[in-house]
Amino acid sequence: MDNEYMDSRQNESSLSGTGNFIHSLINEDLKGELNKVHTRFPPEPNGYLHIGHAKSICLNFGLAKLYGGKCNLRFDDTNPAKEDTEFVNSIEEDIKWLGFDWEDRLFFASEYFEKMYECAVLLIKKGKAFVCDMTAEEMRNARGTLNTPGTESPYRNRSVSENLELFERMRNGEFKDGEKTLRAKIDMSSSNINMRDPVIYRIAHMTHHAAGDKWCIYPMYDFAHPIEDAIEEITHSICTMEFEDHRPLYDWFINEIDFPVKPRQIEFAKLNLSDTIMGKRFLRALVEEGKVDGWNDPRLITLSGIRRRGYTPESIRKFCDMIGVSKANSVVDFAQLEYCVREDLKDKTPVVMAVLDPIKMVITNYPEDSIEMLEIENHPENEQLGKRKVPFSRELYIERSDFMEEPPKKFFRLSVGKEVRLKGAYIVCCTDFVKDENGVVTEVHCTYDPETKSGLNSSGKKVKGTIHWVSVPHAVPVKAMLYENLTIKDENAENGYVFNPNSLVAADNCMCEPSIKGARPMDRFQFMRNGYFCVDSKHSTDENIVFNRIVSLKSSFKPNI
Repeated sequence: MDNEYMDSRQNESSLSGTGNFIHSLINEDLKGELNKVHTRFPPEPNGYLHIGHAKSICLNFGLAKLYGGKCNLRFDDTNPAKEDTEFVNSIEEDIKWLGFDWEDRLFFASEYFEKMYECAVLLIKKGKAFVCDMTAEEMRNARGTLNTPGTESPYRNRSVSENLELFERMRNGEFKDGEKTLRAKIDMSSSNINMRDPVIYRIAHMTHHAAGDKWCIYPMYDFAHPIEDAIEEITHSICTMEFEDHRPLYDWFINEIDFPVKPRQIEFAKLNLSDTIMGKRFLRALVEEGKVDGWNDPRLITLSGIRRRGYTPESIRKFCDMIGVSKANSVVDFAQLEYCVREDLKDKTPVVMAVLDPIKMVITNYPEDSIEMLEIENHPENEQLGKRKVPFSRELYIERSDFMEEPPKKFFRLSVGKEVRLKGAYIVCCTDFVKDENGVVTEVHCTYDPETKSGLNSSGKKVKGTIHWVSVPHAVPVKAMLYENLTIKDENAENGYVFNPNSLVAADNCMCEPSIKGARPMDRFQFMRNGYFCVDSKHSTDENIVFNRIVSLKSSFKPNI
């Protein structure tokens, strides 16, 4: 398959290419009067961003960059019930970590509350909005179904003057929560239920994270969002497919309020990852119930969680570009995300030796007091990472799984009578082993061949297996956090999944070579044969280093090349 064909194929759906359907729509717009592209990323500050938001971030900022335009960061803070400054700060940090810059274009929906109120008043004056006294339940019952029209509110034909007076009294705090709403007057018989006189303002006596107690009425998202886009002169409002049925309402508000710039809403399929729940309600429950270590728990698929785990921003951008954009909902294999992480780490991460489940090896014919400093490359394929000195002694730690009393065929590691090479050192032959009173192997005894030193193998002897090791007197004890899927399938659960109590296993007795000393939070290493690891930024200290396993070395994902 030639490279030219692959490039064209990738551009059909990738975020950075120019062949996907969003680029095609924008290109058509630019053939007309439009001479710029201005997008926005509009998160609600009611939780931490997750990997699904990364796709939207990369798409919106990427489109602006591709067309030489601009992208705003705007917080849709129209619901004070669950919003908090903590979430605002975390979202800003996540976007910067991903490598994007909104420059001086940071906005809040709450900055436009006065303008939104004026827009609502304009709709009332045009006879396009009315104050309604129906309860939420009454409105639901009167809304109709997909096959039957709705029933008009008995308050729908209030006079303009009465609606203006009532709406002002709503703003002044004269009514209780839920006592009245402001609704758009559109069409209760519309085939699109979203057009059946939707609520555009509700009463909520609560403190707003930014506006304080200035307001006791708040605009609904469907009303606020198009106004925000129009005020900021957004040209293309990119959102996920669940807003496709809301587009007629979006356009109705834009046209009725008659903004000079009329944004175009374009929908794309949101990111769905296999065996993963990204809903904020589910994530919030895990955090509030103490099942995870906060919003940045490395098991979570929040951006702060995967950052703490050790994922790189380059790998996330590559992943988002690889999965591309379309209108068809689909599920992306989690292995594809892990593949992108491995691809980014494999050539730039130094390799060290760390034993997760140690068992002692004694080289019986090696001098008891001898210590050798062996020179080992920091990466087998990247010479620029240099080399390091690793101490070698008579007693070593090896992985418990590298020894078997009764090995199966094609087991190329240690058992009595079998030989392996110790990475960067010698070939050893297993001669015996020791068990404790419970029958657990506690020591493996070997002999070494001094003529088989790596790089100086004068014997010419070769073996099929190579294992890693750590010198016992020089070993640095660390804690290694090993992760499984956060959720497991359960058909009886609301979302089809429940929390996996075995999602975290701590390897408390992990032993590392001494070069690991001085590792700082967020330093990444490849533990030879065990995966990629990152120093935890929350719990690790100089005296007690904690590592998070970023990803294992093996991948089940096969790129389509």
